[in-house]
Amino acid sequence: MYGSKLTRVSFAVIAVVALTGLVSQVIATAGDTTGQYRTAGARIANMFCFFTIDSNLLVAVTSLLVALGAARVTGPFRVFWLDALAGIIVTGVVYQVALSGLYELNGLSLFADTMLHKVTPILFVLGWLLAGPRGALTWPTVWWSLIYPAAWLAFTLVRGAFTGFYPYPFVDAGALGYGRVTLNCVVIGVLFTALAAGLFLADRAFHRRALRRTATAEPQPEVV
Repeated sequence: MYGSKLTRVSFAVIAVVALTGLVSQVIATAGDTTGQYRTAGARIANMFCFFTIDSNLLVAVTSLLVALGAARVTGPFRVFWLDALAGIIVTGVVYQVALSGLYELNGLSLFADTMLHKVTPILFVLGWLLAGPRGALTWPTVWWSLIYPAAWLAFTLVRGAFTGFYPYPFVDAGALGYGRVTLNCVVIGVLFTALAAGLFLADRAFHRRALRRTATAEPQPEVV
């Protein structure tokens, strides 16, 4: 499935879309002087503290590998692929449920926001559903994939304690207190685990169905 033309073309488009959103966000962030960071370099560096940006980066990298035919069904790629898929779903859903409308955006910022939170999540999930690749995930992949959200949460809380900056309201320990934030983190962890497990089970079902179709389509030997 990795080398099929449909899969490679689909994920080439997705890689371009994700990179377009990321580059647009970098440009918009560099020119935004309303935040606490005074230099363009500091603002751009801070941008990569957002789960949205990190998940879109994973989507761009994994999609590009598939598009170039360079993806290999190895442990690291499986983990990155699942983190990209689960992470971008979380990005899209959490944005719609909790973050949409919190900020008034326009121009390039609005374009980047739309690409990162709506267009890329929809396209990546559709690409996975319609074009594969299949059979990339295992149960160990599910457990290894949890390192990504756990590391992001740990980094965000430790960094926030020193800088006072939290990328999202639901992890803002300064405003909510560590008790409420800890509860939020547990909920996020449970949801991410359930999502990763569900994606693995779906991938396995899709892979088995594809194998059955291939076996059915193969010509049967003639009986003489």
